[in-house]
Amino acid sequence: MKKILFITCFSLIASFGLSAQEYKVITSVESIVSSGLGRSRIINALEDKDHRDYTSVQTEDDNTRNKSKRSSIRVKNFEETKLLNFFNLGGIRFQNIAANDAMLSSMINDMVSQGWELAFVNSAVESDGGETDGQGIFITRYIFKR
Repeated sequence: MKKILFITCFSLIASFGLSAQEYKVITSVESIVSSGLGRSRIINALEDKDHRDYTSVQTEDDNTRNKSKRSSIRVKNFEETKLLNFFNLGGIRFQNIAANDAMLSSMINDMVSQGWELAFVNSAVESDGGETDGQGIFITRYIFKR
């Protein structure tokens, strides 16, 4: 009986130790440009990149700059899902915000159905810097794990 209990416990511990976690980041970019002139999207990369391929180590003895080419870092295979802009000619559009919420909920539910768990959500905004700056975005990163 002790042997069976030991083997069962050992098997459970080993199975937990072998399960590596995988993370995936999906980003939503929502335009906060007045008059609805911006672009809003959900972006999902369909290819993986290894950050170590584009990383250099700077030391006191060797401070040569990182010579990674932008074209090799760029991801060319990605999904782009259209979202609506927060503003139109009449001002802020609450219907657009509700539509974006529905799209984002659909995306999150789809990821969950594929076995992903929403682990973290990070948001940031780059807003209008005055009369001459007609740009602004609200960006959210959804970090999933499984």
